[in-house]
Amino acid sequence: QVQLVESGGGLVQPGGSLRLSCVASGSIFSINTMGWYRQAPGKQRTLVARVTSGGSTNYADSVKGRFTISRDNAKNTVFLQMNSLEPEDTAVYYCNGRGITALGIYYDRDYWGKGTLVTVSS
Repeated sequence: QVQLVESGGGLVQPGGSLRLSCVASGSIFSINTMGWYRQAPGKQRTLVARVTSGGSTNYADSVKGRFTISRDNAKNTVFLQMNSLEPEDTAVYYCNGRGITALGIYYDRDYWGKGTLVTVSS
């Protein structure tokens, strides 16, 4: 069974930094795309950043220049380095994996972690 587990959230002051990590487990051979989404209270879940197995990245306009996504394909892990954090970045951050091959089967669907809370406040 494929599972994604996030870590690294917490409380940080405006202008500070946090690094989120997400590990995918479950006899995984490969993951096409890994990414981070976030959901603020009363709002929809939206894309923050994503990265393909080949290293191509996409970022939301609101985080360009402040956040950096990276991944370790060998460890099925994705990271999100968040710098210059703003109160508007406060949200639950969810790890996403899409297009996973595990035990010889390709799953053309999204997998989600349970989320980690990031709070930016003084």
